[in-house]
Amino acid sequence: MNTKNHRLAIYPGSFDPLTNGHLDVIERASNLFDEVVVGVAHNNSKSATFEIQERVRLIEQSLPDALGNVSVVAFQGLLVEYAKKRKAVAVIRGLRAISDFEFEFQMALMNRKLDPTIETMFLMPKEEYTYISSRIVKEIARLGGSVSAFVPECVGKALEKIFHGSAK
Repeated sequence: MNTKNHRLAIYPGSFDPLTNGHLDVIERASNLFDEVVVGVAHNNSKSATFEIQERVRLIEQSLPDALGNVSVVAFQGLLVEYAKKRKAVAVIRGLRAISDFEFEFQMALMNRKLDPTIETMFLMPKEEYTYISSRIVKEIARLGGSVSAFVPECVGKALEKIFHGSAK
């Protein structure tokens, strides 16, 4: 469905796990583009809590029905190559704090060097989500704390099962 005027964006990440901040960025992107592909990437430098297909499933389960222009896929390899293959016009990156900016800025410049036709768009989540990170959520869950304010319900249950063997 990529016509000349069809604007597709890719929101890549490991999403291990998906947080409410990620969902907020997905919703914002879905209002700006005709189609948003949430690209669940395999990151060799990180030890994943959830297998990639489980992350795809949890994201799909967490998306509101109103976001009919959002799809979720797993992908490997260079983001720019995947974006080119999908005929994406933009890559969406979430920024929570100024500390995220330096890394994200370097990645955006490198992606632009690899393919100058694909723009990088930085979106900030609502202020109430700026302190949430997947790493912190996993640590809270691992230590037995409630993560219900930070992640969708299905993700909270999946974390409970991973770290404590049962879902409440």
